[in-house]
Amino acid sequence: MAYDEHLADRIRQWLKTKNTTYLEKKMMGGLCFMVDDKMCVGVVKNDLMTRVNPEDYETLLQQPGAKAMNFTGRTMKGFVMVEPQGIDMDDELDTWIQHCLDFNPLAKSSKKRK
Repeated sequence: MAYDEHLADRIRQWLKTKNTTYLEKKMMGGLCFMVDDKMCVGVVKNDLMTRVNPEDYETLLQQPGAKAMNFTGRTMKGFVMVEPQGIDMDDELDTWIQHCLDFNPLAKSSKKRK
């Protein structure tokens, strides 16, 4: 299992319920949900990957199950990984995804590879 399919389904359902247009893209060994051509939220193994406002980063790291995202040996500020115990309940998942969507309009798009 590359990533938690059940968590991916929960994210899909949430985005559909909110009428959010998104694209799914396999990357970083998991699945990312792109909103407005920007990485918004995703699943890596069993964790929720969130892209949040860097101004809220330190506060969000204090939430249950939250940890810094570190793929390359350095912390990626603005990205928070949330372990399963931090998103067991639907309202917990709702809160995390809402943080991602709130930041999305402010986020910069990645440069397109040629």
